[in-house]
Amino acid sequence: MFSVNYRLAPQYKYPAMIEDVECAVDHISANSRAYGVDAERIGAYGGSAGGHLVSLLGTRQNDGAADGGDGGGGIGRVNAVVDLFGPSDLTVPFAGGPVDEALGLTVFGTSDSGSPLLAEASPVSHVDADDPPFLIIHGEDDGLVPIEQSEVLYQSLLAAGVPAEFVRVANANHGFAPAGGEPDPSRPEINRMVIDFFLARLG
Repeated sequence: MFSVNYRLAPQYKYPAMIEDVECAVDHISANSRAYGVDAERIGAYGGSAGGHLVSLLGTRQNDGAADGGDGGGGIGRVNAVVDLFGPSDLTVPFAGGPVDEALGLTVFGTSDSGSPLLAEASPVSHVDADDPPFLIIHGEDDGLVPIEQSEVLYQSLLAAGVPAEFVRVANANHGFAPAGGEPDPSRPEINRMVIDFFLARLG
């Protein structure tokens, strides 16, 4: 496993974050022999902002948007993606999104819903038939990133013919924090789903 660090706002604005994640995949792929990694079996996993980045990583890699961030040509690819409660359409106003929050100016330099930059930063804008399989898991009572953000990504993937699974977690706020009861499925059950998904998709 690799824990990927990336440049943060406000010092660095988008697309610095996704460029760094793409660079990490390129580096892992280019040095796969040294790391003992099969470059054809790389999975990406993240939650919230990390969920947004892994979804963007999986959907951008086929459309020419990704170049590894350093002009390297995007040599690395991910073959399966797990997105936990990440934003997918940044042009839609929601509590944790850039349209109505100072977050937009801090991270993207704009809070205009019509900005081409926010559309480009949205995973749903890049979905195509060559995207890797996705597992998307989201709490039904998420007050920061509404579950509709995951639903629209899931439907976009299905419409493009991409294998995708969507799990709704009852009684769960952002981060699967309990909301009105015990989250169902539980966090151990969610962890098992993630492991089983990667085993099935990556072997």
